[in-house]
Amino acid sequence: MSPEAAETVALNALGWLVQNDEILPLFLGSTGSAESDLKTRLGDPAFLASVLEFLTMDDAWVVAFCDTVNLAYDDPLKARYALPGAEQVHWT
Repeated sequence: MSPEAAETVALNALGWLVQNDEILPLFLGSTGSAESDLKTRLGDPAFLASVLEFLTMDDAWVVAFCDTVNLAYDDPLKARYALPGAEQVHWT
């Protein structure tokens, strides 16, 4: 996945988070982000990566997000790996 496509997935994920009154406070608390960051850091690949990092912590969130925006369930993780700060870990 290209970095540009990954950013689009992350922006969609952020939009999904913002609309979810239960999960958004968890995101803000776990990432240390402020509500103002949701607008001011939209163009920051590291912030967008944090959105995907958070989303992929819970399979139920991934399924709900992907079903809402019609993505394959592995797309958020692929997008995460396409953004800065992610390295695939190979255990072999």
